[in-house]
Amino acid sequence: MDILILLTYTAICTVIFKVFKIPLNKWSVPTAALGGVVILGAIIFTMNYNHPYAKYAKEVFITIPIVPQVTGTVATVDVVPNQLVKKGDLLFTLENESQNIALNKAEAALAESKNAVLQKDQSLTTAIAKVAKLTADRDRTRTTYLRFKEGHEKGGVNSPFSQQQVDNRKQLLEASEASLLAASSEAQRIRLITESKILGENTQVAQLQAVRDKAALDYERTFIRAPMDGTPTQVTVRPGIRAASFPLSPVMTFIPKEKRRIAGLFWQNSLLRLEKGLEAEVLLDAVPGHIFKGKIVEIIPAMAEGQVSASGALISAKVIGQHGFAIAIIELEEDLDDYNLPLGVQGQAVAINHLHDPMHVSLVRRILLRMMGWLKYIYPIK
Repeated sequence: MDILILLTYTAICTVIFKVFKIPLNKWSVPTAALGGVVILGAIIFTMNYNHPYAKYAKEVFITIPIVPQVTGTVATVDVVPNQLVKKGDLLFTLENESQNIALNKAEAALAESKNAVLQKDQSLTTAIAKVAKLTADRDRTRTTYLRFKEGHEKGGVNSPFSQQQVDNRKQLLEASEASLLAASSEAQRIRLITESKILGENTQVAQLQAVRDKAALDYERTFIRAPMDGTPTQVTVRPGIRAASFPLSPVMTFIPKEKRRIAGLFWQNSLLRLEKGLEAEVLLDAVPGHIFKGKIVEIIPAMAEGQVSASGALISAKVIGQHGFAIAIIELEEDLDDYNLPLGVQGQAVAINHLHDPMHVSLVRRILLRMMGWLKYIYPIK
């Protein structure tokens, strides 16, 4: 841009000298040169300070690596590369015979468990009825024993009941009480099994339900679907390829459909006037002569050049000596999809700060940016 300013000033001076027929002497030429230094210096200083310029601006976008959650062999590829798909659309499938078998087995075990619970309910009912019957038998045996005992004690030698009969009735009572105790214990055991629940479900059924859900999840995971609206690109996966459930081995790259943004690379002194919400203008190499208007929506709060990670290596002096740039994210008013532009286009950007521009030097910045846009028809200068 500085070269454009110098060329423009030179052209203006040449026109003035020609039109007004000003002679070239020791007064006119130095005056024009010194005037250019003062005027252009003031304009360039004020313009660069108040209206930061990003010599490098590029569209940035996110990619999602597609990694299957289960390991298997690719069975079918169900997506066309570089075609927009909706969230949940099928991308590709894995061979799932083993997952299907495991799911059927888990469903069968769950059904058997539920049937066993019903049988335990019936067993509990039967056990409760048996306890009631043995309780009645015990009570009847106790009544008979007490009658025999009382008759033997009151009748003495003339008693109709002998001591042996009393002892027999006592043994029958003890046997009846033992049977009742055993039946009560069995009924309690069946009750504990039947009434063992978690979240209102029988514990054994709940365990098999979890196994069935895990098998169903593994089966569903053999169908790899789009995580959101977007475009799968550079689809190189084919049937027969082994797809591993390993984060470092994606088998497909997916580009989500999001609002397109431009990242501008600004010098650090631009941070004095670079603010969120400022008006911005962007010039793209792919669209010469057209200025895209937008706003700065974010200023990245960290610079990668200063990043240090924990490791066994010492920090190199080259890392410290590497110059860092401030990155501002710009959202455009126009949709770049209307221009059929691929993601990642590049160009230049400027931020317009009207608050600190009483001389309205922003007009010069806008003109220079448009002049660069016209030159891009011939050569994409920076």
